[in-house]
Amino acid sequence: MSTDVTSQVRAGIGTSVDPDAAQAGREAAAIALAALGREQPALILVYASVRYDLPLLIKAVREITGTTPLAGATSSGHFHNGGVTPPGQGIAVLALTAGPYRFGIGSVTGLRRDAFAAGKDLARAAQQDLGEPIGKHSALLVLVDGLAGDQQAFLNGVHKVVGAAVPVVGGAAGDDRRITETAVFDGDEILTESGAVAIWISSPWPLAVVADHGWHPIGLPLLVTKVDGTIVHEIAGRPAADVFREHFRSDEQGQELGWVRKPGYHSAHAFGLIEPDGTQLIRGAYLDDDGQLHTFCPLPTYSAVQIVTCQAPDLLEVTDGVVERTVAGRDPSVILAFSCVARLDILQNHGAAEAARLQTAAGDVPTFGFYTYGEFARTGRVAGYHNATLAAIAL
Repeated sequence: MSTDVTSQVRAGIGTSVDPDAAQAGREAAAIALAALGREQPALILVYASVRYDLPLLIKAVREITGTTPLAGATSSGHFHNGGVTPPGQGIAVLALTAGPYRFGIGSVTGLRRDAFAAGKDLARAAQQDLGEPIGKHSALLVLVDGLAGDQQAFLNGVHKVVGAAVPVVGGAAGDDRRITETAVFDGDEILTESGAVAIWISSPWPLAVVADHGWHPIGLPLLVTKVDGTIVHEIAGRPAADVFREHFRSDEQGQELGWVRKPGYHSAHAFGLIEPDGTQLIRGAYLDDDGQLHTFCPLPTYSAVQIVTCQAPDLLEVTDGVVERTVAGRDPSVILAFSCVARLDILQNHGAAEAARLQTAAGDVPTFGFYTYGEFARTGRVAGYHNATLAAIAL
């Protein structure tokens, strides 16, 4: 890796799978802080299973980390340094020194009521907490209620405040695939139902946000002709569910791939929202028990889409490139990554391979991330909310 730019940040990572919330929080936090030696942390990131008593868990972490600013989210599993903690257990804590960076944390509620306004308010709150001067370069890391609805509208609100110059990265909180309630953390606060937290990162050099997915289109571009929120009624004037199912392929056992009838679970097929440069922004889709076709974020009426599909090797192949582009021209101290739980589902028995490959590509640089219900990776355009995608930033 190039050593042209050195981050000079020290990162400590601690984990625990102790079933007791207080013990798990203290254990993970203590391991993370011990890795910093005598240096003081400037930021604490926490990813945790919803199986815990979350207020008790965060209280235990704060007993160790004190008043250091803390942000985090519930997950559907998390990963660090090539290892995976599967959904349903554990906590992971990252302690970071400041180095050349400055951090500001803000939080809001009300995403379900008005996602666009919440996005604007969140960006302003994080910027205000940072204070002046903002710095030559910045990035915004966002963690949001994974069941809050129109995440793209939320991101549009963020974009309205930060503009095109500030890249946005992050993930939507999970709940171990329960699809019931997710949470984000801001200090001692546990924000559920429409909550979001953001970390404004002020940097002396540009910070690259990179995303890739490995999905590929099958069939020709199609026009979305009728939608109602997250329900897709018509594609090219025909029933959307019929069009979607026509693209299914059969596996070796002759079972249909792609038709997952439990809401909240991604299928082996999705929508690729066609971008101006010809790439696809992935929108996960599923058929409910009534046969209606849903997406996890509304598709714009008259948008051009393609049905996309993938297999495990397709997902793994993009990992090296994501790391390479994230650290290009720099010698970073940590890579923060966000991978959709749908990728974990599709990888199945190879689920740990993505995290292992991510760490192999990163070399000696620690990696830290969680499995999300959607990923944020926006650089120069408004669109930037993804499904079934791997996103990353290096500090």
